[in-house]
Parts: sequence; structure tokens; C-alpha cells
Amino acid sequence: MAAQPAIEARQLRKTYTTTRGIFRRERVERAALRGVDLKIAPGELFGLLGPNGAGKTTMVKIFTTLLLPSSGSALVLGLDAVKEQWALRKRIGFVFGGERGLYWRLSGIDNLRYFADLYRIPPDVSRRRISELLERLDLSGRERDRVELYSRGMKQRLHLARGLLNDPEVLFLDEPTIGLDPVGARELRVIVRELADAGKTVFLTTHYMFEADAICDRIAVIRDGAIVAEGTPSSIKTVVRDQGIVEFEVVGMPVERLAGLRRLPGVTSVAISEHELAQVVTVHCARPAEVMTQLGVILDGVNLEKVSSREPTLEDAYVQLIGDSQ
Repeated sequence: MAAQPAIEARQLRKTYTTTRGIFRRERVERAALRGVDLKIAPGELFGLLGPNGAGKTTMVKIFTTLLLPSSGSALVLGLDAVKEQWALRKRIGFVFGGERGLYWRLSGIDNLRYFADLYRIPPDVSRRRISELLERLDLSGRERDRVELYSRGMKQRLHLARGLLNDPEVLFLDEPTIGLDPVGARELRVIVRELADAGKTVFLTTHYMFEADAICDRIAVIRDGAIVAEGTPSSIKTVVRDQGIVEFEVVGMPVERLAGLRRLPGVTSVAISEHELAQVVTVHCARPAEVMTQLGVILDGVNLEKVSSREPTLEDAYVQLIGDSQ
């Protein structure tokens, strides 16, 4: 018999009602989640990807009992997040990105003691667990400093320590590496992967495609409140498996030349981004070699630099899946 999912959404919906207008008030409904179905296995590190406003944080808040759904059901460890919220809260942990949720005037260890009391963890257990977490998350030696003196990376590790105080079976991480420097973000990813390897179920939301590709067992892409793709990072990449990527740098790309690129056979999209003093043009196409031979004709008189081709990445698949929703 198949194991019960650690996390499950059944036709999960969330609709917000707001008003607009000054003289004639009008009620407007916005759907944050549109009938989401999702199953996450015990011990899985699952990543939810999507642009701002796609519904990622809304889903996390429903699973962690912080927000009521409009309809459908959200189950964690077999417990209903609406009807059995008190039993569920004892068995989960959650960490939101950013710096809110800590008391800056208190020391790191006093923050952890306070939250341990809220969880009603016995004093002897909390002392041992706090000591272990401070050591594991590289906060030993700074635990008696006020949190306002911590770096951003230290604050985020303290957030993670707080989320692990009750030794949760399921851990929800909402963009935990946002704003961290590359070294701090990499250290946090290593810790998260180790937690999953140790048997914890981890639900991670992130904006960073390479992060999801590097550590997640499975991922889903959400767009406008609906799941548009789900699977392993490798399987998601099959969205663009028949494509290659041609990239080059240029200064002052004429608009009409971009139109010419888009008309080339096999080209599915052309994107342009600013990079220091130059512009980086990314061409998604079915036949990269042929496109590269045509660049000299299409872009005659334009100074091209760093022309290259590469295999598509998870980010390329993500961009194609979400289209113009960003």
C-alpha cells in the first residue's frame, strides 16, 4: 500500500475580495489559488517555483494554518490544516524569508528560549535542542549577542533554528535564501538538503532556479494560482529539450534587428537584458548552429561579442512555462 502523502492539496482554492474606486465602490475578486492538487511524499524535498503573486506564499500559509482556504482541503501528515490546526502546529515548522519574526533587542539564545516556551517544550529538552541547533547552524559564540547585531545570514540561520525547535516532521521554507550573499545562501542550501536526507519532509518556495535544480527532489511551477508543470528538475527541462540557446552581447541593439531574429526558422523566443554597459540577447531556437550562421547577416554592422550556444537550463524551462506572467 502506498504511503500516505506528507503534504496534500485537494482542489485548494483561495480567493480575496477587495474594493476599488473612489466614488463608486466596486467589489473585485482575485483568485490566488485555483483548484490546486498536489501530493508530496514523506522525506521529499519539494520546491515550488513561480513569479511574485503566483500563489506560493498563500499555499504555504494555508498548509501552516496561518490562512484559511476558500474551498478544498489542505492536509499535512494526514491532519486537516483547518479542522485540526492545533494538533498540526506541534508537528510542523516554518521559516519565512526576510528579517521579520525575531526580537531584535533580545539575544539569539533568548529568542530561541522564548519560542521554545511557546511550543511548550520541556526545559531539559529545549536546553539540549537549543545547544545542538546553535552548534549546527554556526551560531555558537554569538548566541548571547543581540539579534540586531547579527548579519543577514546569521538572522536567517536563527530563523531556521527557530523553525527546528520542535523537531518538526515537516518543514516549510518560504524563500529562505532571499537577500543572502552567495556564501550564506549556499551554506543554507547544504543544511536544507541535509535535513531532507535525514528524513524530514521539506516544502521550499524559491525564485532561484539553480537552487531548485541543485537540491530539490521534485518541483512544481505555479502560474496565476495554478500548477502548470510538476516533476523532477530533469523532467521539467524536457519542456525545452528540443531547443538550444544562442547568447551574445551587443551595445545598442536596433529594434528592427530583434524582429529579424524572431523571424528566423526555428526561433521560438528572443529575450534581451541589460548587463553592465552591454545588452545580453538570448535566443531560444530549435537549430542553434543554423541561427549562429545567420547572425552575421541579420546583425550586419552591429558589434557582436561573446557569441555562444548552450543547452537549456531549468530557468529556460521556467521562463517558457510562466510566459508573460512576471
